[in-house]
Amino acid sequence: MRHFRFRTALAALSLAALGACATPPAPVDRAALYAASLQSPNRSEQDRAQDERRKAGEVLAFFQAAPGQTVFEIEAGGGYWTELLASAVGPEGRVVMQNPPGFMQFVGEEVASRLPRLPTVRLSLSLFDALDAQDASVDLVTWVQGPHELYYRPEGASLGDPEKSYQEIFRILRPGGRFVVIDHAAVPGAPETTGNDLHRIDPQIVIAMAERAGFVLEQRSEVLANPNDARTLLVFDPLIRGLTDQFALRFSKPEA
Repeated sequence: MRHFRFRTALAALSLAALGACATPPAPVDRAALYAASLQSPNRSEQDRAQDERRKAGEVLAFFQAAPGQTVFEIEAGGGYWTELLASAVGPEGRVVMQNPPGFMQFVGEEVASRLPRLPTVRLSLSLFDALDAQDASVDLVTWVQGPHELYYRPEGASLGDPEKSYQEIFRILRPGGRFVVIDHAAVPGAPETTGNDLHRIDPQIVIAMAERAGFVLEQRSEVLANPNDARTLLVFDPLIRGLTDQFALRFSKPEA
């Protein structure tokens, strides 16, 4: 018995020594990672034509997606960002491509043509206040040009209760996970109803809602800002469509 205990202790010490000598994983070269995602030969010419306007490289850097992560992409639309995120997280990562069911009449054909070449992507048809993911199962949540939709009322319908929607995002993120928001900016102090009327929102509303859910504002970015946008026109107005002033915010979920 004494000999057995000695051998067990020796084995434990050997494993500990091996662990201490193990080489830590090399840091991710994010710039190279995102450049490779953008340059992927699998991308369509239609997507590539949008890269400059969308500031794709800078936005990917703001997302901070990394290999092996699980990403929940709220309101993914036709999947422009979905494909880039899937490339960034790699074959060991996963992306959930979420859209409200009613959106599929607008983007269904594009989604159907894109998904077959994205084996690590799962489509989720759900409302914003009932996200299809387990508790603390996600590393990154993105919501591009979307939070204003919480106040959009097509034919009186709601796409999700605002308070519950932010709580859902907090629920599915693991501690230390990130939540990134990009949306069309409204004038400071504009009411929530601007989300319905102009498809814009005052960023302070988003910050207040996210912080009330438990998030901490980590960083802002002006990458998609346009000071020439008066922020008073409907985002679909030909005078401003595709050129709106947009804000970008990154929040974190506290570790404890």
